[in-house]
Amino acid sequence: MTKVEIILSGILFLSMGFNVFVFAYARAAIGRLLSVSEELGDLQQMIDSFAKHTKAVYEMDSFYGDQTLRFLLEHAVSLNEQLETFESIYSLTEEEYIPEEAEMENYDNEDEENETA
Repeated sequence: MTKVEIILSGILFLSMGFNVFVFAYARAAIGRLLSVSEELGDLQQMIDSFAKHTKAVYEMDSFYGDQTLRFLLEHAVSLNEQLETFESIYSLTEEEYIPEEAEMENYDNEDEENETA
């Protein structure tokens, strides 16, 4: 082997090693991102549920007009709105939601097409 072949072989092995390292690092980083995405989605759902529950309690006759509950409700809604800014992150792991009306329209259109055929 000539000196040029030895240098090129060394560069090839270094390049292959670097590519394997970058691939492993990217895979681990994506795994961590998906984990954080799931956790943020769960947190957003819990806060949304808490806000709805607090609103239901606040609207009860025995608690209606209570200032403490009103402030708690405002805080929960504010926190929920703040978490919605991270929607692009936690929507990475959520399945795409098709509203029932749109799903029913698609079902009706398929039935009409089958009847005309």
